[in-house]
Amino acid sequence: MTFTDEAKAATATLQETILTMPFNADLASGALRPEVFRGYIVQDAHYLEGFARGLAMAAARASDPPAIAQLSGSANGAILVERGLHGHYMELYGVTPEMYEATPPSRACDHYVNFLLRTAAIDPFPVAVAALLPCFSIYYDVGHAIQDTAVKDHPYRAWIDTYAGEEFGEAVRAMLALTDRLAAAGDAPLRRAMQAAYAASVWHEWMFWHSAYHEEAWPAP
Repeated sequence: MTFTDEAKAATATLQETILTMPFNADLASGALRPEVFRGYIVQDAHYLEGFARGLAMAAARASDPPAIAQLSGSANGAILVERGLHGHYMELYGVTPEMYEATPPSRACDHYVNFLLRTAAIDPFPVAVAALLPCFSIYYDVGHAIQDTAVKDHPYRAWIDTYAGEEFGEAVRAMLALTDRLAAAGDAPLRRAMQAAYAASVWHEWMFWHSAYHEEAWPAP
């Protein structure tokens, strides 16, 4: 098994929970309440800004030119998704730029972004890559799972087509290959650190959707 196969197997229970959790089950059926999806899109836009920064920080520390180009390109792609897909839904749901700026990142979003930025800044480069991987692979898995059952006039068709699309699939496969290459070149302690970072990001992915579904806000003082 490759490193990424092993990391996915080690988190199989949580990854299956993500595929079947209420947010994604309702997203798949089209029954997800518009106000919940609206809140999710706002938070995902905040997240993707941080995710792009994490990719750019990792690119600056990359071990070779191909990795620099790959991660930099993915950072650019994250911003394009934020401006395109999220812009589409924000306009659809009446979220103005002023409303977006006035809505702070949720606890789950803030925690996830800060975990990725801290990992990208101070942990070994392969560990940072492993932490960034689940956002690619889990979204691709969820997108494909939903695409398999989605009706033609699905209300969230643009979201499904983005994450189940071939262009995103190419980015996912490239990230899997880079992670496996780095793990194969590392020693056992490095691979354990990579697996721990990967597992932490899988948990953050679950928490992000859980928080969005339950519309969780920061506690009042």
